[in-house]
Amino acid sequence: MKYELLSNNKVFLCGEIKTEAKFSHESFGESFYEIMLSVKRLSEQDDLIPITISDKLLTKDMTVGCKLAIKGQFRSYNKVEDGKSKLMLTVFVREVIEYNETMNPNIIEITGYICKEPTYRTTPFKREICDVLIAVNRAYNKSDYLPCIAWGRNARFVKNLEIGKKVNLVGRIQSREYQKKLDDGTIITRTAYEVSINKISDEEVEYAEDDILS
Repeated sequence: MKYELLSNNKVFLCGEIKTEAKFSHESFGESFYEIMLSVKRLSEQDDLIPITISDKLLTKDMTVGCKLAIKGQFRSYNKVEDGKSKLMLTVFVREVIEYNETMNPNIIEITGYICKEPTYRTTPFKREICDVLIAVNRAYNKSDYLPCIAWGRNARFVKNLEIGKKVNLVGRIQSREYQKKLDDGTIITRTAYEVSINKISDEEVEYAEDDILS
């Protein structure tokens, strides 16, 4: 794999295992499992983030309640549910490392391309927000499509970026619950995952958000 396809999508997570390893899929004779990892925010809230790990990295001591630190990549794939394609997100584990609670527990660095027109809005409290979808190249002519959210000055910068623009960004992966109304009127609670942008740049300009949600 080319080096740039490893360096354009880097994740570090440090947290507590919340679920037992559940079989996900098999690829070329290698089995992969999904684990939910609870990662602390500065506000002491938790982000519950799905990670996908190979049986070659999985050990018997990776049980519920244990601490785990990993390096990997934030990846996307499509899953068909009720006849509709849904974008699924997971952190693919490339390396298990020594747990260190003094480090920032949630860091992501990606380089990719704006692949959908940014959506800019303001909250009732006049907070500026901009949603943007970033395509990050992967090996074998694949791409990961990663939802990102920018705040404040970052939001004002992102809203003017054109489709196809190459950007570099640093942030954290966050989870949030939202309610969805089904066709029959039933309301269900789902979880969304996205990159909360701390710092973003293109070839010409760089911005860092001073007032990030913790």
